[in-house]
Amino acid sequence: MKEGTVTKLVGGKFSVRTKEGDTFILVPRGKLRHKGVSPKVGDRVMFEDTTLIDVKERKNDLERPPIANVDQAVIVSSTKGPDFSPYLLDRFLSIVEMSGVEARIVLNKSDLASPEELKAMKEILSYYEHYYPVHIVNKFDVESLETLKHSFDDRTTVLAGQSGAGKSSLLNAMDDSLTLKTGEVSKALGRGRHTTRHVELMPLSAGLVADTPGFSKLSLDEIEARDLRDAFPEFVEKHSECKFRQCQHINEPGCAVKEAIKSGEILNSRYESYLRIHEELSNKKPRY
Repeated sequence: MKEGTVTKLVGGKFSVRTKEGDTFILVPRGKLRHKGVSPKVGDRVMFEDTTLIDVKERKNDLERPPIANVDQAVIVSSTKGPDFSPYLLDRFLSIVEMSGVEARIVLNKSDLASPEELKAMKEILSYYEHYYPVHIVNKFDVESLETLKHSFDDRTTVLAGQSGAGKSSLLNAMDDSLTLKTGEVSKALGRGRHTTRHVELMPLSAGLVADTPGFSKLSLDEIEARDLRDAFPEFVEKHSECKFRQCQHINEPGCAVKEAIKSGEILNSRYESYLRIHEELSNKKPRY
């Protein structure tokens, strides 16, 4: 019996890649269907000949995008086209934090920003570097791309980010054998057209990477407003100093987080993002 990772699902057949780099096309055995087990991209599976025998226990399981056993999420923002948005970055980070996956930040298209604009973005990102690895790249900068590429080694990675941020172009620049489709950015909407239609794991460096659909496919559905505070690591650091154990860092007196914002220890834009996301989660319809 052999072991591998599901890299693609098409028409009820599973593409499974082994550690040796061999790919097999498999169909699940009937017992799996009777047990209600449905393999998905990222699953570690056992197989024999052309039959998928068993699915190993998952360490995590994302609903949107539908993928399991993710080691890290690389969140791609762009300097321009679309413009860099700290709020959208914070939104992605909160989703990734609550999914229990490590996050890595990439600022793409550094060549499109003026020196002054790039300096301002670097100053903002220097704050995030206290909590996350940060890469500033463009598809022409070989050295920065090589450093980013090796961060994929021995990991299953999901790329996330606003449509048009250049996720597929980045992957193509790191490995020209991928030839992923890319889309132009709409001038009217300020965002790119979705070019990725399904989740598929592809080999990159010594790891596997999934190029996933754009911003709308990473959802806040699984997060409750009361838990959002745990998605901001700097809030978690300060929480024990708050007067109230259940402090949501909004209206409560004696809040250490709000004091840290006043002193400049916590970036004000991070708190503004928190309030905006918290309001959205508080107003969402309950799920049954």
